[in-house]
Amino acid sequence: MKDGPALQQGVGRPSVYHAVVVIFLEFFAWGLLTTPMLTVLHETFPQHTFLMNGLIQGVKGLLSFMSAPLIGALSDVWGRRTFLLVTVFFTCAPIPLMRLSPWWYFAMISMSGAFSVTFSVIFAYVADVTDERERSTAYGLVSATFAASLVTSPAIGAYLSAWYGDNLVVLVATLIALADICFILLAVPESLPDKMRLNNWGAPISWEQADPFTSLKKVGQDPTVLLICITVFLSYLPEAGQYSSFFLYLRQVINFSSTTIAVFIGVVGILSIVAQTLFLTLLMRTLGNKNTVLLGLGFQILQLAWYGFGSEPWMIWAAGAVAAMSSITFPAVSALVSQSADPDKQGVVQGMITGIRGLCNGLGPALYGFIFFLFNVELNSMDPIQGDFSIDPLPRALIPGPPFLLGSCTVVVAFLVALFIPEKRSCPSSPSHLKESMSSLRAPPPASDEDFEPLLQDSIV
Repeated sequence: MKDGPALQQGVGRPSVYHAVVVIFLEFFAWGLLTTPMLTVLHETFPQHTFLMNGLIQGVKGLLSFMSAPLIGALSDVWGRRTFLLVTVFFTCAPIPLMRLSPWWYFAMISMSGAFSVTFSVIFAYVADVTDERERSTAYGLVSATFAASLVTSPAIGAYLSAWYGDNLVVLVATLIALADICFILLAVPESLPDKMRLNNWGAPISWEQADPFTSLKKVGQDPTVLLICITVFLSYLPEAGQYSSFFLYLRQVINFSSTTIAVFIGVVGILSIVAQTLFLTLLMRTLGNKNTVLLGLGFQILQLAWYGFGSEPWMIWAAGAVAAMSSITFPAVSALVSQSADPDKQGVVQGMITGIRGLCNGLGPALYGFIFFLFNVELNSMDPIQGDFSIDPLPRALIPGPPFLLGSCTVVVAFLVALFIPEKRSCPSSPSHLKESMSSLRAPPPASDEDFEPLLQDSIV
């Protein structure tokens, strides 16, 4: 019992492949529901669909931001496997309620945000089972699996919905979520070594570890990091809002069919993967970090402006190709952050960036929903529901997507701020100057791996 064999659970030794399966099944289940979710959302909130969607996703994002550090600290004490089970269970719990009780479904989605931090626990799991040399490849595999699940599942869900109805899609998604939970219970071994868990068991968790604003409080202590954080906030805020409402916008305002939306997701997803691998590597070598960030922000400005003014399907497809290129921005920012911080300060600075992104995940959807509401961008009709709602045609005739246009304006400001980010100097005095400028950043007492996003540490990924 002391050595642990009798307590061993799961199949085989802990590995990256366990994490990959968990991530794939969870997001594949949710991806299947892209089409049914649009239908249920409009049936439940026919007059203020965009506003309610923004509020629901906004509450979920804010709860995730608030709870991520606490769950990370607790997983250091109780183990990763326990919290993999908790996060996957509560994240997938709303799925069967979609057709049973839509109101409870949306309420559960909002509340599940407190546990929707599977990625944090997965990254910690991967860190436990890999050494530093393997970690970059392992994180890349997890990230690629996540992208692959969302590229394929909406198309499959749209096909099943068209031929067999939404109820079958919800049933299949529920079964896949149950399979994921069973996989964690039966097949996933604990990755945190027994010795570490025994040493941590019962250890007090400080407020600093659980406080989501801890990393944000340190932002102003270094000018370079402050400029990077402002750039991230202004560029990711519209991106987070876009993720929450874009598929609904395509369906209801641009009149894309469910099949077309699924194909659009797949094409843009594949182009994004190509952009973040082939093009990003090439641009980083030829242009450098800062110029690659500026180029990515330029693509994002063009993409959002095109979404804002685009009223024809071909415009949206063209903007989607530009959106794929704009996906290079965040990996390039990650590399820039990595260069701007000393090795022993990486966790602190990356924690700041992750905290800002978490905040945007809460604010962005609510902001987009509110702007859609202000401009009276509502839904015309949607099968099987037919509605006759009063819509002001003037704003929509001039600007079909007001939030996207506002988002492009915020990214313009982010571009201007990024111009002032100093480039890394190669002169001998640079490292010492950098050390002095970063010396004000002090890491908090032993923090968990979940306080930052490990993917950001590897510029290759």
